[in-house]
Amino acid sequence: MYLIAGLGNPDLKYAATRHNVGFEAAARLRDMKSFSTEHLKFHAMCSQGIIGSEKVLLIRPMTYMNLSGRAVREAMDFYKIEPDHLIVVYDDVDLPFGALRVRSKGSAGGHNGMKNIIQEIGSDAFARVRIGVGAKPDGWDLADYVLSHFTKEEIEIIRPVIESAAEACCLIVTDGAGKAMNVYNTRKSTEKPNE
Repeated sequence: MYLIAGLGNPDLKYAATRHNVGFEAAARLRDMKSFSTEHLKFHAMCSQGIIGSEKVLLIRPMTYMNLSGRAVREAMDFYKIEPDHLIVVYDDVDLPFGALRVRSKGSAGGHNGMKNIIQEIGSDAFARVRIGVGAKPDGWDLADYVLSHFTKEEIEIIRPVIESAAEACCLIVTDGAGKAMNVYNTRKSTEKPNE
């Protein structure tokens, strides 16, 4: 079984903010693959489905970003999921706006949600799909920036990237992180594969 965690903050006031693109990608994946209706378990909104031949648990932690690891660890413990079957989708200020990057493992890169997941599960050897939200502008506080809402123009750019992030998760499940890296890390995020 695979666990896919889309990171974000649960309150409605955080919808359509930079910090919630992981939530958006998880919701897109849930709809694409006709996952079950969400229910609350493991301090997260959970749904289940099939990608390829694999069972997948999809979660959106309801613990706020900096405590995301609690939900991830509880779900992994319950289903006995190893880190190599975990995929985390989240925002990244170190990537240009609209960029998409897949990695098979690595550090938290300063992201508090990722720091907490690595701390809770005791490993950084899991796949991640990073959605670039751009660097904070000069004079901005980082927290204010990642909690800011997208402009209408930015929404048009980020929407297909969120879709690509959901598709990248599917490819990691069916073909592995290496294949997903070859497909998504070598092209512009707004391009579809094989374009």
